[in-house]
Amino acid sequence: MVTGGAGLIGSAVVWALNRRNLTDIVIVDALGRDPEKWQNLVRLKYRDYLEADELFEQLGSSRLADVKTIFHLGAQSATTEQDCSYLIRNNYEVTRRLAEWAVGSQRRFVYASSAATYGDGSLGMDDSADLFTLRPLNMYGYSKHLFDIHAFHQGWHNEIVGLKYFNVFGPNEYHKGEMRSMVCRAFEQISASQCVRLFRSYHCDYADGEQVRDFLYVKDAAEMTVHLAETSSANGLYNLGGGVARTWKDLAYAVFRSMDIPPKIEFIDMPETIRDKYQYYTCADVSKFKKSGWSGATHSLEEAVQDYVANYLITRSRLGDESQNTATNRG
Repeated sequence: MVTGGAGLIGSAVVWALNRRNLTDIVIVDALGRDPEKWQNLVRLKYRDYLEADELFEQLGSSRLADVKTIFHLGAQSATTEQDCSYLIRNNYEVTRRLAEWAVGSQRRFVYASSAATYGDGSLGMDDSADLFTLRPLNMYGYSKHLFDIHAFHQGWHNEIVGLKYFNVFGPNEYHKGEMRSMVCRAFEQISASQCVRLFRSYHCDYADGEQVRDFLYVKDAAEMTVHLAETSSANGLYNLGGGVARTWKDLAYAVFRSMDIPPKIEFIDMPETIRDKYQYYTCADVSKFKKSGWSGATHSLEEAVQDYVANYLITRSRLGDESQNTATNRG
């Protein structure tokens, strides 16, 4: 079962499972009136689809009786969401109830935490760090952190896997609106105006455009996620990133190169509502993940952007399209 299976990471996980000839999959999501999200499912192979608001009433039914592994990737992922109660219900309560069912019936449970739980990163981004030292900067990060704490108290991290995804981007994010990756938005901005707009820096240690992120291509994120689900000895929290910090300018230049257009960057004011919650540095410590037996490779930022632009954005394709056979796949 893949919750959030029509989303960016969820649909990529289904795609990765399909590449392993695994199709006995139940997808759970809330498609609503979104004109884009449902299209992520059209090219994928799966057994059943379930609307999210029906999930808990179906847990004891024959419909889900043979589920052995749960990828819980569904959540309210907007880092700008201001309704904390809404985030708690969707990101903490739902995860807690689903984990209770999975652990109680000895099903493999893999869930999405977030790098946002690390806050400003001043204490490092070590997935083995004391959870009680972390200070998330926004409500989204806090809602994710709450379940990590709950799982710790329950002793569940000895048998479940929590994934702290860093900046994931790639095909199947058209539905995400303002939460689309900068690669997707930069492609659209360059197509319209030959220019990319980046936030100015409000930190004395970082020049404009020199704020850094650990960017992770969604194909790599999916392969890493499935690897941990298949590795029975892998339990607890894992950072999923490339382990390399790159600047927003690096990312913008990569998009310009992939479109064969001379770079032009305009720096704009950052909204005041996020200035004091902005992360200036993220980089995953992936040493624990590498010890899990991972033998795959990941795309460099330039390789990932080139693949995304050339094989998906230009043609507005999605994972599973025939055109993706020409893409450079690793893992």
